Order: sequence, then structure tokens, then C-alpha cells
Amino acid sequence: MARQEKTIAVAGAGSIGCYVGGCLALAGRKVNFLGRGRIVEAMRRDGLRVSDLDGRDRRIDPEALAVTDDPAMALRNADIVLVTVKSGATEEMAALLAAHARPDTIVVSLQNGVGNADKLRAKLPAQRVLAGMVPFNVVQSPDGEAPFRVHRASEGKIMVEEGVDGLAGLLGVEGLGVEARSDMKAVQWSKLLMNLNNALVALSGLPLTRELADRRWRRILAGQIDEALAAMKAAGMEPARITGLPPSLLPKLLRLPDWLFGLLARRMLAIDPEARSSMWDDLERRRPTEIDDLQGAVLSLAKQTGTPAPTIERVAALVRQAESEKRGPPGLTPEKV
Repeated sequence: MARQEKTIAVAGAGSIGCYVGGCLALAGRKVNFLGRGRIVEAMRRDGLRVSDLDGRDRRIDPEALAVTDDPAMALRNADIVLVTVKSGATEEMAALLAAHARPDTIVVSLQNGVGNADKLRAKLPAQRVLAGMVPFNVVQSPDGEAPFRVHRASEGKIMVEEGVDGLAGLLGVEGLGVEARSDMKAVQWSKLLMNLNNALVALSGLPLTRELADRRWRRILAGQIDEALAAMKAAGMEPARITGLPPSLLPKLLRLPDWLFGLLARRMLAIDPEARSSMWDDLERRRPTEIDDLQGAVLSLAKQTGTPAPTIERVAALVRQAESEKRGPPGLTPEKV
């Protein structure tokens, strides 16, 4: 796959989309950003700043960015579309792709959850749709900071479904590692296990490092992972090993005393001190969360397999309550959860 000749559309210029697209643009890839609202306006006016946990801090001037809120303009000439919208907007984006993308366009879902690539495939029979997984956290700059900044606050390589020669090489650039995998469904379920923590960050309002440093919160996360692993085992599914620790050992690690967890989980805790979860950001901005695609996916599997999941049910109910109240993150304690 010739690298410089390909046009890459980022369908969803939010935190992940702007970080991935920004790294690609800085590496000389031809990138179209599709978004709307304050982020698009900020990028058009002041450009984009891309930084990371490794110390990189780079800027793209506004005249060097192709940013639009017009789906036809962003998608019609795209060779590759990276879908980075929230799960709730997947079907809307699929309709836009069906209307404007070429039949030979390769579509890559870089979204949370385990079902978004399947949703896209159902609506896009002409296009090649690949599943992907983004392991790292991206933090946006506060409203009003110029230029708009996206900061990768944790480590990890993006993983994409194999099958398109040269795709990982095209997307893998400075600040953005990419690996092709043949077991993407297992990879996605493994990522989902850790994404069950997004809700706890949203409910607590704490930065990730402070929340994970507290054994009381980790025990709730461990309980959720135990329930998810039981449902997966009953369904004959096994999560992929995507970190140094097998997924089955995660609950044991999480339940360790704080001092021992801090020693053994240094990589897990290699996070920017102010990083929170995207679900926290959704509650903060009074937007719908991805709870139905994270905890909800496990609850659906648990129902199918007849395995209990009371911890996940409780966490999901609290997030839905916070969504409906529209008061932002509720600042709950572990005891209240």
C-alpha cells in the first residue's frame, strides 16, 4: 500500500480522532478530519497541538489541516476511513459512509466496545470493514485553550484486524504504534475488561491514577472483571493477552494491597496524573455515555449464558442515573457504589 498517495479520513474529530489524525498528519499522511462543533471551530482557527506521555509536544498550523463538517467533502475521496465516533453514533456514521464513501474504501473501527465493526459491516456491504482497538487514553485541553490540544496520557499500540497488506505500516507513525492482529474479537473483549473501569472513574470523578491507587475502587473493578470472565467462559470465549499479564489474573492483581499493587502494576499506572475516562468526560459535558456498549455488552452476554453479574448491573444503573440527572459526575465513594 503506497503511503503518501492514500487519503485517510478521520470520521469523528474528538479526542481519539484528533490524536490519531494529528500523528498521521505530522508524519506527512494526507488526512481529512470530519467533525462538528467547538473542536472543528478551534482547529480551523488555531490549529492542533498533539502531545504525549513520552514528552512529544507538536503543533499543526490551521492552514496545514483539512477540517470539515461536510461528510461528502471528507469521505468521497477517502481510501481509508478511521471511524472514531462514540458507539452511540455508529449507525449514523454508517449511513454517512454508505451515502458518500467509495465502494473500495477501507473502513477501520477505532471505537470502544465489541460490536461496532459488526454494526458498520451490516450497513456497508460494499466496503471492507476492519475492527480495531485503541488501548490508550487521550485527554483534551480545557475549553478555551488555544490551540486545541490532545494529549496521549497512557501507553499502548493500536491493534487492527489483519487482512489489508501495508495498513499497519501506513498508520504506524511517530507517536502512534500500530499492530495487525488475527484475533481482534478476543482483543476487543480483553480491552473491554479494562474499560469496565471507565464507569468507576465517571462515578468517582477521580483521575485514573488516584482511582486505581485506591484498593476499594480496584476491588469493585475486580468484581466486574470476575463477572465478565465468568460470562465469557460460559460462552466459550477467551480474551486475548494484550498486556504482560493474562486477563484471568487481573482480578488477583487488582485486589492486592495498595503498596504491593503499586510495585507490581507500574505499567498500568504509567498514566498522566490528570487523565480521566471518556465516560467521565461524557457526564461532565452532559452527553450520553457508552455504558450500553461496555457494561451493557457484558450484561447481554451474562443473560445469554445465565451467569450472574450483580456488580456490573449496579455500576451500569448508577451511570444511567447520572446520565438522566445531567448534573455531571456524581462524585460517589466506593461505599456508595
